[in-house]
Amino acid sequence: MNDTTRSLAIVTGASSGIGRELAFECARNGFDLLIAADQGPLEETADALRDLGVSVSTVTADLATPAGVALLIERIGEQPVDLLLANAGHGLGRAFLDQEFADIRHVINTNITGTLDLLHHVARRMRSQGRGRILVTGSIAGRMPGSFQAVYNGTKAFIDSFCFALRDELKDSGVTVTCLMPGPTDTEFFERADMMDTDVGTGPKASPADVAKAGFDAMMDGESDVVAGWKNKLQALMANITPDELLARRHRKMAEPGSARH
Repeated sequence: MNDTTRSLAIVTGASSGIGRELAFECARNGFDLLIAADQGPLEETADALRDLGVSVSTVTADLATPAGVALLIERIGEQPVDLLLANAGHGLGRAFLDQEFADIRHVINTNITGTLDLLHHVARRMRSQGRGRILVTGSIAGRMPGSFQAVYNGTKAFIDSFCFALRDELKDSGVTVTCLMPGPTDTEFFERADMMDTDVGTGPKASPADVAKAGFDAMMDGESDVVAGWKNKLQALMANITPDELLARRHRKMAEPGSARH
């Protein structure tokens, strides 16, 4: 595949964790890249991706803000987009009433508002092209009420639901939407969410490379969703038949401050 025919993939939240590994999946499969993040070693990631022989552009932008989304859209320009991997997201631990509302707003604006703003622009372009694949990083957290992660889980419940609806609306358009629903993954998520004194923050986690591979493959196969890891598949299945009150109680045991494993 040469530079004149290579397709373009956009990956958000690409400086580390699952997003970084998704970008590497794209590069290994011959896609040129436009990668974005609001923090982390974005340029170092870009250099490592270029070593795989693809063209990589970067955008440092806070996708929780209209200006950040507008900057990314400006950088896309008129290029046809073949893949959109909307992975940008933030977590937030501790009790709702103990959180600063500015932090709450930022999580909602990153995980929901900014994601939908970007999707609205890029998916319209894909629909007009008659082709495109979209992967959105949701979470199995969206399947359960998240005591001590109430806002985060709520945003992921929205995203998980939205993906299935958008997928149905785009039926027969040539554009597919896949929702990646990871469980706890070995990234900087829990440290950034101030959850390193919790059971889930200190417990075993999946490899971000394995999660990204599962998500990328599901997207390329046009699947509706993928839950990475058999334990997470079982947890998601049980969440469908367990009363919400009990799920919230179980989540408390994982996410309450001071519940860390010793």
